[in-house]
Amino acid sequence: MRVRRGVHLPAGELDALTPAARHRLDCLAVLLELGRTDAVVSHTSAARLHGLPVRRDLDRTVRLTAPDAWRHGRGFRLNRAPLPQDDVLQVPPLRLTSPARTLVDCAREREVEDSVVAMDAALLAGRTTPAELRTAAAAVRSWPGGIGAGRALSLTDGRAESPLETRGRLRMVGAGLPAPELQVEIRGGGRLVAVVDAWFDDAAVAVEFDGRVKYSDPWRSRSPEQVLWEEKRREDELRSLDIRVARIAEADLGPRWARVEARLRDLVASPGPGARRFTATLRAQGRRRVG
Repeated sequence: MRVRRGVHLPAGELDALTPAARHRLDCLAVLLELGRTDAVVSHTSAARLHGLPVRRDLDRTVRLTAPDAWRHGRGFRLNRAPLPQDDVLQVPPLRLTSPARTLVDCAREREVEDSVVAMDAALLAGRTTPAELRTAAAAVRSWPGGIGAGRALSLTDGRAESPLETRGRLRMVGAGLPAPELQVEIRGGGRLVAVVDAWFDDAAVAVEFDGRVKYSDPWRSRSPEQVLWEEKRREDELRSLDIRVARIAEADLGPRWARVEARLRDLVASPGPGARRFTATLRAQGRRRVG
């Protein structure tokens, strides 16, 4: 089967490839056709191969970068840009821009929200570090889109444990609300009551983000019913400590947001209890939920 000019695959194997494997093949095929041994896979193509979040509605144009050429053609785009050694990883048989360089390159072209979601996810997974992102962003500050990449980085917080948490936090900050602390341990009576997704300390307000996957595909082998029951018990315990709780779902970030924002503003504007029967401790980092 013909993949590109001069590049073929045994019949039947192409259809068996996963989307990630197919994109990897497409990247290799473009490089073979172009004969550009100095080019590296970059931007959204590198993001896909690194396993970083990429919006599903983005096209699958193969993105490449080379230090001395600019070119585009059927199914590919080759950018001209410097490629310092530290920005390139060997992933045989390909070379990819590093996760930090990839995230910053994508952020130069994408919406801030998409960029922060990707950066948060990469930090949570340990694919890069804040220092690496700062170095990569500083290097491209004068490039097209460099200021936007810096803006995305300034809003990034690797403690966010899901895209919903990132997007919800950005809605709050965009509305002029104080930036909440993330992943805060609430203890009462000498034991851990809950780890809340977001926390406004002065007002003693906890924000929980309810993604559908929490109930449709719960982790730790729990049933959806168990998750729902545990969530209810946990919220009851928080309220018994005079902590007010706001829950935000994916649908709340759309047309309903004005109502959610107004409620949050009211909650945050009123002080928490004078005498606290709980402690709130910030976690240094988020935790990936697997299994």
